[in-house]
Amino acid sequence: MVARTAHPPETGHAGNGAGPHRAETTHAQATHAQAARAEATHAQAIAPGAPAPTPPVRRHRVVVLALDGLLPFELGIPQRIFGKAADAAGRRLYSVTTCSVRPPGPVRTDADFAVLVEHGPEALAAADTVVVPTSYELGPVFEEGRLTPELAAALAHITPGTRLVSICTGSYVLAAAGYLDGRPATTHWSSAEHFQRLFPRVRVDADVLFIDDGDVLTSAGVAAGIDLCLHLVRRDHGSAVANEVARHTVVPPHRDGGQAQYIRRPLPEPRQATTATARAWALERLHEPLQLRDLAEQEAMSVRTFTRRFRDETGVSPGQWLTQQRVERARQLLESTDLPIDRVAADSGFGTAQSMRQHLQTTLGVTPTAYRHTFRPRNAGNCPTDHTKPAGA
Repeated sequence: MVARTAHPPETGHAGNGAGPHRAETTHAQATHAQAARAEATHAQAIAPGAPAPTPPVRRHRVVVLALDGLLPFELGIPQRIFGKAADAAGRRLYSVTTCSVRPPGPVRTDADFAVLVEHGPEALAAADTVVVPTSYELGPVFEEGRLTPELAAALAHITPGTRLVSICTGSYVLAAAGYLDGRPATTHWSSAEHFQRLFPRVRVDADVLFIDDGDVLTSAGVAAGIDLCLHLVRRDHGSAVANEVARHTVVPPHRDGGQAQYIRRPLPEPRQATTATARAWALERLHEPLQLRDLAEQEAMSVRTFTRRFRDETGVSPGQWLTQQRVERARQLLESTDLPIDRVAADSGFGTAQSMRQHLQTTLGVTPTAYRHTFRPRNAGNCPTDHTKPAGA
């Protein structure tokens, strides 16, 4: 992608005795004088030894595409999560804009009111991330897997390199546009089978809350959009920023398991035991070499019964859950402390730095050192890493 730069017009003109050379010389002298005055003014404004002013942050631009038949709850998720993300200096890290496929005007919802959207599809051209929430009026997108001319024209404004995100059945729009061909994706569990039949080239996983495939991300139904947006904040700016957003939103920063735990199944007996006590016990002992039988003993269950019950409740095995929690603990320590890598590995339960390195590489795609280099300076008050496209791109 090439950043476009505006070039000033030439100042010299033939005629009137002022040729190009003289005009350029005069312009250079004026520019030098202006720079000298600005430097002197700057030196007077900042006292010797005073800290330099906090540099401005170029906000990552999120554009949300509002379609007729939208769910107001899902439309508000990006604004609530991205709009509240701020760095240690309190500077907002994202700007959020909502647009329609038509010129500015009302957009129908599934409720008894419409939403007045003030931006047309042209806003998509400036996006670093485009979010497509669900709609109950997708028409041929849902029924035949094809875009309407109006929707296709809107999506054409999206520039290469833009990160694409869908919430719930917003994945139908990305799939109909071809963005999900050959990729893993998810959608609401109740639509997963239909989604797979309609888009056979998509690798559908109906069990997870969201899928991060780099520049294209999809979430499961409704509230899973919160999980995905928090994940993006965590990916862009680290756990500390994402956790703060989660606290203000009064939601957990990370939910265990996937959609499997929300699919309707026979209800357990009222007095049937759960694995919550064992999970709470394990979280206090992540640094210890926990065994499956240790967790089962906390619930007075056999290992086989505990494993089955644990998977039913969380959607993952006990071993997978422990690894998830240890990765999260390692991330927190890497971001918030200067502990040596070996100590972080021990305190998070991986035992050795090599083991932690392998798990972080598998889960996050980076080494512990690279992760700390990316996120630790930001939490210490330095300027955040830029995750945006070049201005004008």
